[in-house]
Amino acid sequence: MAKEKESVKWEASFDVAIEKAKNENKPILIFFTGSDWCPPCKQVDRTLFHADKFKDFSEANLVLYKADFPRNRYLISSEVKKENSKLQYKYRIHAFPTVVMINTAGDVLGKKKGAYMPKDYYTFFEEIIKNN
Repeated sequence: MAKEKESVKWEASFDVAIEKAKNENKPILIFFTGSDWCPPCKQVDRTLFHADKFKDFSEANLVLYKADFPRNRYLISSEVKKENSKLQYKYRIHAFPTVVMINTAGDVLGKKKGAYMPKDYYTFFEEIIKNN
């Protein structure tokens, strides 16, 4: 049986993501998702974030944080839920999935709303990395 690809490393909290981004001088990718109810979110997670290409790319260039808004409230802690809600408000997220790229000061470098083909995300990521 084939071994499932190892998932990328999502930071446990937004504070940890900011600290890591500062230490490694990388932008932060925030993935706003409804992991247990949003079909397009699941598609992006499966086709982009579980690909070996993205794993290699993200390890070299990004710090990752998943802002999850599951319907099953037991999937995330109340602290994480509060943190994610603050991020949702701050970055004006009204649709899922949304990918937001920010710098360590929290400034938006780019935002991509909706589900796209993986190649479209790479163009978006590379453009931001090149310009920042």
